[in-house]
Amino acid sequence: MFFRQLFDRESCTYTYLIADLNTQEAVLVDPVLEQFERDYHLLQELGFILRYCLETHIHADHITGTSKLRELTLCLGVLPENAQASCANQFIRDGEMLHIGSITIEAIATPGHTDSHMAYLVNGVSETAPKELHVLTGDALFIRGCGRTDFQSGDAGILYDSVTQRLFTLPDQTFVYPGHDYQGHIVSTIGEERRWNPRFVKCESREPAAGLCPTQILRDRASFIELMTNLDLPKPKKMMEAVPANKRCGNVGSLG
Repeated sequence: MFFRQLFDRESCTYTYLIADLNTQEAVLVDPVLEQFERDYHLLQELGFILRYCLETHIHADHITGTSKLRELTLCLGVLPENAQASCANQFIRDGEMLHIGSITIEAIATPGHTDSHMAYLVNGVSETAPKELHVLTGDALFIRGCGRTDFQSGDAGILYDSVTQRLFTLPDQTFVYPGHDYQGHIVSTIGEERRWNPRFVKCESREPAAGLCPTQILRDRASFIELMTNLDLPKPKKMMEAVPANKRCGNVGSLG
């Protein structure tokens, strides 16, 4: 399996290129409009055939590159079931799988950041890691954080349920690849996030001298909702243009 993490500096968005090295078929997860030339050139250089552009949700902080890449490659645009979009070639349901050669990508419904959000569990096989699992968590779960819940029909209680019941129940060694990062992190694991993510766990006892917290406990649902309600974050700068454009798979030319 080929697995490459790509980054858009302006929106701090991660895009993921996944390909089967035998069939040369590929999928891009959460492409960014301003990076479509980078992504297209990389596909050409590596000789990959782009089959799908796969979205975790309707984004508010950047415009997707799906429309441009679909024009160039004739790939299919795939969005989560119930996403308010008129442009999708295909909607993917909870538990449904996409197949890229020998690679399976399973959709895991993780609403809360938005009301139609999916994470994707990638079960690729390689010589070095035959049973390695990657979960692309979009904006549901970040490294030591999570996505906001104060717009686009977000719901903190539903996000808590999604993360604790659908993601934290994955094997500890599952690699976590988020949709964004603002602190310089690249990858984590489910085991790490279940133990150290401050949005979902809190310190039960602390060693004052070292400032350490050897005992962490899972926040209850009410505590998480209170924390998320009091974040008071500014709205994304591109929200007013990004959401309408992303309902058209990034086709900005069709906006009135």
